[in-house]
Amino acid sequence: MENEIMGQIRELVKKYYGIDGFGENVGFEGRKSKIPLNVPTYDVDEIMEAVDCLLSTRVTMGQKTYQFERLFASFIGTKYSTMVNSGSSANLVALSILSNRATRGRIKPGDEIITPAVTWSTTVSPIHNIGAVPVLVDIDMESYTIDIDQIRKNITPKTKAIMPVHLLGNPADMKQIMEIAQQHGLFVVEDTCESHGAVLDGKKAGSFGDISTFSFFFSHHISTIEGGMLLTNNHEYSELSKALRAHGWTREMADRKPYLDKNPGIDPRFLFVNYGYNLRPTDLQGGFGIRQMEKIERLLEARRLNANYWCENLEKYSDSLMITRQRPGTLHSWYGFPITVRESAKFRREQLTAFLEKKGIETRPLMSGNIADQPMMGMMDYRKGSLENAQRIMKNSFFFGNHHWVKEKERQYVVECFDEFFKSIGKA
Repeated sequence: MENEIMGQIRELVKKYYGIDGFGENVGFEGRKSKIPLNVPTYDVDEIMEAVDCLLSTRVTMGQKTYQFERLFASFIGTKYSTMVNSGSSANLVALSILSNRATRGRIKPGDEIITPAVTWSTTVSPIHNIGAVPVLVDIDMESYTIDIDQIRKNITPKTKAIMPVHLLGNPADMKQIMEIAQQHGLFVVEDTCESHGAVLDGKKAGSFGDISTFSFFFSHHISTIEGGMLLTNNHEYSELSKALRAHGWTREMADRKPYLDKNPGIDPRFLFVNYGYNLRPTDLQGGFGIRQMEKIERLLEARRLNANYWCENLEKYSDSLMITRQRPGTLHSWYGFPITVRESAKFRREQLTAFLEKKGIETRPLMSGNIADQPMMGMMDYRKGSLENAQRIMKNSFFFGNHHWVKEKERQYVVECFDEFFKSIGKA
């Protein structure tokens, strides 16, 4: 009877949404927005996982979450994984591990962490949250990732960590970053929230550093609606992450027995051995993640196909536009399609983005732009290097949507809109 009812629900969901598969047959004909910034990556499979959780009442973090953790760690190539309620929380937990009194050589208040100025607010905020000092350095204009020379120039005796950001699907130069970190005895936290499936020298982004973080927000390569993940190859860090994720207790720790033996008078279900947060995901999110892993390679391939087409067909405007390309030895995962209007162009960014928006192509700035210019930075102590490129990004850069609902017709439409814009300004 239960299987029959679930089958009926599945058919009703498919009928309601009018979808099959993961959106291969969905286009933008008749839609108000032709190319939105993001679209759902889920369909009936994820919905049925959520229904299963709700009907079983097993809705809080449980077996579906743990299965997704194992699947994602295997995909990236790390030993351990901890799912949390967002990528921002993953950054907070990562830095809380490295500043924890249980961690050898920990980051202490006043220590410095180098990170790129073109990033998201919740890359920088957790640095402040643990009492450390963000050191904002410039980015490389070809990749939009942290400038390696600027890392070297900004290392001081106070530097304890590097936090590179794999921005918009483009992997940072982790080979050089890890060499610098080893030379100076620094921690490395990879913020990989926007770069699921990106590859550098045959390894996935997120498999190089001491800890890496990912986001599964609605707009990302795969989604659990809200959600994030922390990955590591360090068993001690993994154990700490389990405690910090949930109240500081021992419930999800693999090596909890010594704590239980030392505290026989305390109920083992409520044994708190460290400070902690409540950043747990739900099992509905875990169930979403399981199904998303079945689709991730197809989702990534769709983005790469779109990006390759746009790189090739917008090259003719390279005197006015800087177009990011996949670097040798890397595999880009194209969170969006970024463009920078050159200083020498005969138009401003706002003219181009306004034209695209009018044509139904949604645009947005590159993340926070130059984070040093954001008012939030007035709330914390920080240091910054020369940020010439970050300032250029703040003024001249944007991106538009790239996802699996964009197909041949939509790809061509984007290029047609660029053609029309350049013709209108006499550049065609």
